[in-house]
Amino acid sequence: MLTEHSGGDGDFTEAPGATGADADTAHSAHSARPGHPAGAVPDPSAVAGAGTPGGSAPRAAETTVCTDDGARLAVSVLAPLTPASGTTVVLAHGWAAARRVWGGVADRLIRRGHRVVAADLRGHGASTPGGAPFSVPRLGADLAAVLEHTGARDAVLVGHSGGGFAALSYATDEASAPAARALRGLVLLGTAAHDQDTPDSEVRMMGSALFSRALARPALGRRLLAQTMGKGVDRRALEVNRQMFAATSPRVRADAFRSSRGMDLRAALAAVHTPAVVLAGDGDRVIAPHLGHAVAEALPRARFTRLPGAGHMLPLERPDEIVSAVESVLGDGTVAAVDEDARPAGSTAPAASAVSDAHPATVTTAASSTSSASG
Repeated sequence: MLTEHSGGDGDFTEAPGATGADADTAHSAHSARPGHPAGAVPDPSAVAGAGTPGGSAPRAAETTVCTDDGARLAVSVLAPLTPASGTTVVLAHGWAAARRVWGGVADRLIRRGHRVVAADLRGHGASTPGGAPFSVPRLGADLAAVLEHTGARDAVLVGHSGGGFAALSYATDEASAPAARALRGLVLLGTAAHDQDTPDSEVRMMGSALFSRALARPALGRRLLAQTMGKGVDRRALEVNRQMFAATSPRVRADAFRSSRGMDLRAALAAVHTPAVVLAGDGDRVIAPHLGHAVAEALPRARFTRLPGAGHMLPLERPDEIVSAVESVLGDGTVAAVDEDARPAGSTAPAASAVSDAHPATVTTAASSTSSASG
């Protein structure tokens, strides 16, 4: 059951004082600066730098969650900067990324009074792989451990790509189902519940030393990963993405991309009555937007929002829309169903507009507007 909205375009500006190929490595050192939206691109100091335009304070409290198979999960916990809303938001990144991908999102959330918990998935960032095989159910169990350890069982759970697989696994697993019912909301970004059978050729590439060497070269690595993002994104965002991909070991990359083979959670989602928002970039070439639509169709209380101009890396591309989606699920009692195909023939996507803080529920559909201030 779903309502579909068509969101508006976001905007990244070029890093000040850094142009051309000579600035290849300089972008990785830039934090958000005065004159730029705070946290628009995550600072390399990760979510620990969220909170000020310079990305220097407050620093996150760091903790480690130990799983039953010996993995040690690195977790950052950020307190709200404004009077607390009482809501914790837990952020789960995708394959070959790390919690630093959430810098811009975390900054915005703590400024709006939310407590933020961001974890590195096993084998990613500062987390160790553990003894169990890398699998989607295992990641769901890891999320359960993080939520329990941080006292966040009634959180809004945000999952991007493979982190979305983990969030859906947590929400549907029989062992975690009683706790999962306490969730206040789900926000699912560029993700799917089925049809993720990564071909052998791609798994081999992810695990190859040649691919790792290519990723280690900034300009080449950014070009190789450019298809994961929409057009016109800030090169700092491309560089952050490259750095995270390059920092993930080839074995973990291969194991992660192999792990979703055979996954099909659609039937189980019918029992998940948590309010949900599913976002997908209409230019996502990693996980096709129609697969996000299928997730929203399978969830009883879900809204699907397609973001014109966005690619796959929504945490880097569209932090404002993600934060507004969080606040949307907190405000929603129910979500009515509207068929995506009800749009009039020949309707077009909204024209690009500046990112705003509009509630996703107020965004007009492409059928009724030629511009949209999306949240």
